[in-house]
Amino acid sequence: MKRTLRTLATVLMLFPAYGVFAYVVMPVSWRQYHRLAGAPGSNGVTRTLEGLAADPLNVALVGSEAQVAEAMRAAGWTTADRITLRSGLKDATSVLFHRPYASAPMSTHVLFGRAQDLAFEQIVGGSPRRRHHVRLWRVNRPADPRDTIWLGAASYDAKLGFSRYTGEVIHHIDTRVDGERERLLEDLRRSGRIADSGCGKGLGASARGFNGAGDAYETDGRLCVAMLRGAAGNSPAARSLDAILVDLKEAAAGHDVEAPVASGGARTGSPS
Repeated sequence: MKRTLRTLATVLMLFPAYGVFAYVVMPVSWRQYHRLAGAPGSNGVTRTLEGLAADPLNVALVGSEAQVAEAMRAAGWTTADRITLRSGLKDATSVLFHRPYASAPMSTHVLFGRAQDLAFEQIVGGSPRRRHHVRLWRVNRPADPRDTIWLGAASYDAKLGFSRYTGEVIHHIDTRVDGERERLLEDLRRSGRIADSGCGKGLGASARGFNGAGDAYETDGRLCVAMLRGAAGNSPAARSLDAILVDLKEAAAGHDVEAPVASGGARTGSPS
């Protein structure tokens, strides 16, 4: 009995130390390192708040924010809640006790110097322990909101674990991220929300890499773009998928594409 009590007391004393180390010391150390080393470029991937390379950018949608939200809802995806104390506690409870929380918040990733603008998910098995998810960032602010480009990273949270870089409790993603990209696009096609789509050369993500949790991933390096119905195809500022890919490459390279987009001619076929 005494041994059990001593063990419990030791665990209770170590838990706060773990919390400080994993959630304060290591994240601050990584942020300080990247501040001194210089802000990293995108290199075709998102970044964690600590500046660590995260998930590869592999998908883009074209449409207004309302069109994107409606299309994702029709395809069976749920908008993720923002991270707050309340949503964080609800998320932790749902994961620990395997309770449903379809709109559980996602960790913050950074692109263009800011957190994701939109995030959608599909939980698997009744709780957020496993889920399909995608984070999206607004790329431009065109005169017609229907021509807005949203660049994103789709992946699958396969299990819970610890970050290999900070020790935080996190989700580990499935290695085959391209499967999530295809699944997302297929859901949108099946719901009848895609007017045109195509894939082109990606934004620099390597065929193999590691994300911010230390998880290995594999990708063909392509970026697939989907124009939503009622978006660019019916807009006065309609452009080709090739032109959209050019905008995305410029944005990933750090060039400003926030100004209104001028007309670039009629839409053409999908890029190879």
